[in-house]
Amino acid sequence: MAIGKIANRLPWWVKWIVAPVLVLLVFGGLIANVVGVLIGLLFKVLALVALVCALAFVVRKFKGSSNSRSDW
Repeated sequence: MAIGKIANRLPWWVKWIVAPVLVLLVFGGLIANVVGVLIGLLFKVLALVALVCALAFVVRKFKGSSNSRSDW
């Protein structure tokens, strides 16, 4: 029997309540780990963008109004 045929025979509460709860119980740690890594990566990317913007602001602030690239 195919899984689809078995799933069609199950009551709605098994398909929509029990099965997702079992998936969360079995793979909950893995899902939490992946979400944590993605959130950590997003935080690091945002921190990098903020630091680069702050550096650009400081360089422009102390460089003065000179727009020539010969100073570099």
